Amino acid sequence: MVTLTPVSTVSYEAKIAFLFLSVLEFAIGILGNVFIFLVNFRDVVKRQPLSNCDLVLLCLSISRLFLHGLLFLGAIQLTFFQQMKDPLNHNYQTVIMLWMIAHQANLWLTACLSLLYCSKIVRFSNTFLLCCTGWISRKIPQVLLCAVIFSCSCTVLCLWDFFSRSHFTVTAVLSMNNTELNLPIAKLNFFYPFLFCNVGSIPPFLCFLVSSGLLVISLGSHMRTMKARTRGSHDSSQEAHIKALMHLVSFLCFYMVSFCAAFFSVPLLMLWHSKVGVMVCVGTMAACPSGHAVILISGNAKLRCAMRTVLLWVQRCLKVRTDQKTEPRTFC
Repeated sequence: MVTLTPVSTVSYEAKIAFLFLSVLEFAIGILGNVFIFLVNFRDVVKRQPLSNCDLVLLCLSISRLFLHGLLFLGAIQLTFFQQMKDPLNHNYQTVIMLWMIAHQANLWLTACLSLLYCSKIVRFSNTFLLCCTGWISRKIPQVLLCAVIFSCSCTVLCLWDFFSRSHFTVTAVLSMNNTELNLPIAKLNFFYPFLFCNVGSIPPFLCFLVSSGLLVISLGSHMRTMKARTRGSHDSSQEAHIKALMHLVSFLCFYMVSFCAAFFSVPLLMLWHSKVGVMVCVGTMAACPSGHAVILISGNAKLRCAMRTVLLWVQRCLKVRTDQKTEPRTFC
């Protein structure tokens, strides 16, 4: 029988600091993704055609809104309701399960974005690869639809398996009244959907790596062919390569950090009962999608122009308020 470490307590100051950080990350992520959603949804309302990139960003912002909501819900659960005596209770398992599903959907949509960048920027000499990139560029809505269908199918299977095993856990505890059997069964209930979600994330992750690798190879080849040109000349192709790679490499870094934080949070929660360690992992996981949303806004011309318009409007409003406060009041 495995002996568990004593239950660790978290100070009130640490809880307040963690909650403040969670609210800040939640606000940044929600504002960034709501901004991306509204800018692109405005074109839908005006019946203006959306480009493939705008369509992918629209779907990606919706999935990240769910992701931020689940992370904030997990932070509240961890701060106020999570007891280390029962580190993996049903409510916390449900939040983690939904987060993994939203995280997988986010990965699928980012893989679609990387495929789109690859098909638009990379120029292949091979006829087969050229036909493939042309087909992907034309079929991005269908690729998005397939990604959404796969994510929904994964959601249904994971939730069905999770809640059916959870029902078995409750029945076993009530009938056998054996607390020693409860923890292994709960871990087993959580293990199978966790494994299924991670296996389902392999195809989009491979697509993302392959398309990003092709962009890197294309950039290197392009830079070698451009060495004969005069220095300082404007090269739009190289600029497009660098912007696309900035978006994709930043996502890869954020994804790996988030995955490692999620991976280490499980033993910290179940084996060592370190609530502070789990709080650090959850805070790291919440910071990753918020940071990538900021990078997407700064690297997209349409979003950057809309952000500049919003900032100018806010600046004018603040200036009007300041002028109203400084105006001398005349009394009759």
